[in-house]
Amino acid sequence: MSESSAPVVLYDTPRKSHVELESAYFEKRELKRVAGAWKLWALGVAAVISGEFSGWNFGLGVAGFWGLAIATVIITTMYLLLCYSLAEMSPALPHTGGAYSFARTTMGPWGGFVTGLAENMEYVFTPAVIVYFATQYLKGVFEGTPIGSLPEPVGWAILYAVFIALNSFGAQLSFRFSLLIAGIAMAILTLFCLFAIPHMSYAHAMDIKPDEGMTKFLPFGPVGILKALPFAVWFYLGIEELPLAAEETISPERDMPKGIMFGIGTLIIFALATLVCNSSLAPGATALSISGEPVLEGFRTIFGAESKFMGIPVAKIFGLFATAGLIASFHGIMFAYGRQIYSLSRAGYFPRFMSLTHGTSKAPYMALIVGGVVGYAVMIVLYYASGDATAYIGTKLLCVAVFGAMISYCMQMLSYVILKLRFPMMPRPYQSPFGLAGAVIAGLIAFVTLITLFIVDPANYRSAAYGAGIWFFVGLMYFVLYSRHHLVLSPEESFAMKLLDKAPDAPVAAI
Repeated sequence: MSESSAPVVLYDTPRKSHVELESAYFEKRELKRVAGAWKLWALGVAAVISGEFSGWNFGLGVAGFWGLAIATVIITTMYLLLCYSLAEMSPALPHTGGAYSFARTTMGPWGGFVTGLAENMEYVFTPAVIVYFATQYLKGVFEGTPIGSLPEPVGWAILYAVFIALNSFGAQLSFRFSLLIAGIAMAILTLFCLFAIPHMSYAHAMDIKPDEGMTKFLPFGPVGILKALPFAVWFYLGIEELPLAAEETISPERDMPKGIMFGIGTLIIFALATLVCNSSLAPGATALSISGEPVLEGFRTIFGAESKFMGIPVAKIFGLFATAGLIASFHGIMFAYGRQIYSLSRAGYFPRFMSLTHGTSKAPYMALIVGGVVGYAVMIVLYYASGDATAYIGTKLLCVAVFGAMISYCMQMLSYVILKLRFPMMPRPYQSPFGLAGAVIAGLIAFVTLITLFIVDPANYRSAAYGAGIWFFVGLMYFVLYSRHHLVLSPEESFAMKLLDKAPDAPVAAI
């Protein structure tokens, strides 16, 4: 009997009863396999590349250039090791659940939900941060026009509506769009760095005034490095979404490791180049540390206000193309939250209606809509809670997204360790060259980064971390009181049960 036509079982934890649901359950929740290695690479790069256009620069204000540079090296190490571990786990457990399925397999429903909820916070709130920065770029580009004067909530609503619709047309279109928009974003960043070289000055990068007793090298002392970790994360946050596309990948065992590793390699190059080039331009690191549009600021320095093409300032033309980087990530992360909500809903952790897919395109349209509505609603609340939109949306939601991501990373690396130790004979089409040591180091860096969210400037960031904690607690209560009693035998759940029913040291080649 095929999986799609098999009876769907709903079970009470710990399997006190089984109730058979309608046989068409999975038929309404099917995905299509359309992606190869290069489409995965494009999706991963597209999902992350907005981090090069905005967000990272706030780290200059808490650490200075060299403090942020050191933090970036630490975070780069974490993501590289994380990606190697994911490249091993994903083809071994090729389910749309991604991080949730890894933890569910190794730590049961509790581990699966904790990981899934944390990752859900990351993927739902990251698009909100990106859409905020995208509107900041568009306002700068279209300043003085009707588009530039649109109220921000209207611009957010338009972007959400357009890209929910685009993602609802199916994975094939999503991957093709990712390839196109990621190419444009990388081309713009490449041109930006090349054009920046003649205008770069070390003095611009070092113009942040140090605290009393500190030096220009580390203007806020060694603690500034810790404070900059969450902002360095923004260079890479989202690359770990690729395992969510496992059920839409033609050959996960071959293509998933290639897509993940090519993706992180590309992002490392652009992250380091952007940090150095953008920070070294006028108006300097101090001004850049509070900007919602750092690359556009750089283009203004490079071309000046007087340089025009057909009457249009050249800086604005490049700024418009730079917006492609933000749009690329908005689209890519929306793909991620759609699949992530879909997988948790299909298994009963979230309400099951959220996992419905479109009859023709097979896109998880309900998950896309729900995630968009939640993200937009939180943006509206924060927008009207304070007149300082940059502090409340650009930085607070960034910290909420990092909060969820770091918990998710810790749980995924713990899953890797358990899989290695408990199931050494599990077939692994790809193996990380760093093995257990790499996963442990990545997990420790993620844990330290999570803690730093509670020690960064309380006026702007600590309250966001506490707010994220409250959101996380409410989600856990939903699981305790309801969803853990209504779990469905989805592919992730079924695989985990078969594996965990075997002896810890037994070969699992037959699974």
